[in-house]
Amino acid sequence: MGKYEVPPLNYRYDALEPYIDAKTMEIHHAKHHQIYANGLNEALENINALTHKNYITSILSDLTTVPEPVRNAINFHGGGFDNHRLFWESMTPNGGGEPGGKLADEIKIYFGNFKELKETFSQTSLSIQGSGWGWLVYNQTYSRLEIKAMSDQTSPWTLRLIPILGLDVWEHAYYLKYQNRRADYIEAWWNVVNWAEIEERFLRVTT
Repeated sequence: MGKYEVPPLNYRYDALEPYIDAKTMEIHHAKHHQIYANGLNEALENINALTHKNYITSILSDLTTVPEPVRNAINFHGGGFDNHRLFWESMTPNGGGEPGGKLADEIKIYFGNFKELKETFSQTSLSIQGSGWGWLVYNQTYSRLEIKAMSDQTSPWTLRLIPILGLDVWEHAYYLKYQNRRADYIEAWWNVVNWAEIEERFLRVTT
């Protein structure tokens, strides 16, 4: 694979205003995401695996194949790297609203309606103690959508769950604008969700 690099955004740092401020986006993308990329590359280099044929999601799906001395580092930095890659793609200027198509149908089956999904997802993300992520995932074993809270940077892939939509609730994602008001940040974030991307992700794993 070679070294992992932070992907460029498809929008400007200020494009998600007023919901997510430009300075937070800049620090989050250019500094925090870079830390995870650097940490992942360093961990892989330590085991001579920078040219590992599998992408990080495959590695995270079976961490037992990773030598124990670097397993925690790859879990943390690898999860952080891929979680953030998905996060940037999950947002867009003039986003928000509700999903449609097959994803909307599945939400009705497992959550009743979009309002219920939003409330459950928001409460799950809000209740995370310390740092972590709220996730809408697809469980291939049971062919269904689920909501999961994951601590720190641990990826849903480590549980063999496919991430569909993730929300970063580490303080670095919102503290400059919202201080300790995580609930306000979560509510605002729904206004920038890129449902076209999320629907496409869902279709890729279910068709």
